[in-house]
Amino acid sequence: MWSGPRNISTAIMYSFRERSDMEVFDEPLYGHYLVHTGIDHPLRDATIADMDCDANSVINDLLHTRGATPHRFYKNMAHHLAGLDREFLGGLTNIILTRDPREMLPSLVAGFPAANLDSTGLVIQVELLEAMQRAGETPIVLDAQQVLTNPKTVLTKLCASLGLPWDEAMLSWQPGPKPEDGVWASHWYTNVHASTGFGEYRPKSVPFPTELVSLLEQCEPLYARLREFAITA
Repeated sequence: MWSGPRNISTAIMYSFRERSDMEVFDEPLYGHYLVHTGIDHPLRDATIADMDCDANSVINDLLHTRGATPHRFYKNMAHHLAGLDREFLGGLTNIILTRDPREMLPSLVAGFPAANLDSTGLVIQVELLEAMQRAGETPIVLDAQQVLTNPKTVLTKLCASLGLPWDEAMLSWQPGPKPEDGVWASHWYTNVHASTGFGEYRPKSVPFPTELVSLLEQCEPLYARLREFAITA
């Protein structure tokens, strides 16, 4: 799954974690991204020290390593593909997870004030979508609002798209950290650690920050392109 930040991606990882046929992995290309870009993210040094930062090694694992379960779920950030040849994606089933930037941007900037268009992953997500279309594939797109509006309906349709049976266990999990969490969880995962399932969708009630309007205007047409293909509740 290729997500943008602040897009309920960890909740979806936790959802897939509840399946007995699934092993999950948290942002395996994050170390590569930090080393390749030199960007200063929260817990950068701890993340690099904790992970395999060799993208070729990570990709080989994505494609060829098999564990004790029939399936593996990789939660990724789309912008972590920076600097990589994307040919390897042809060996994976790819999902795009997006969220209305009007709701995503304030949350992103609160945790990472230097965020810009690249940080949202939206440009790469649209590139991934268009690559799927060129390959004759039907893009699989999740929209965070649709998931939260009716998790069971949207996730049932997602599982059907993936050739997986529906599993009711995907709708809830125990609160608290998970063994698969990346070391950055202490900075980003406070809310999801307090959760036991998908929260009810609630539109933002506070005015959108004026200082983010320019960035919003860059994001909106990209989001609209992705939303065309989103699984509906």
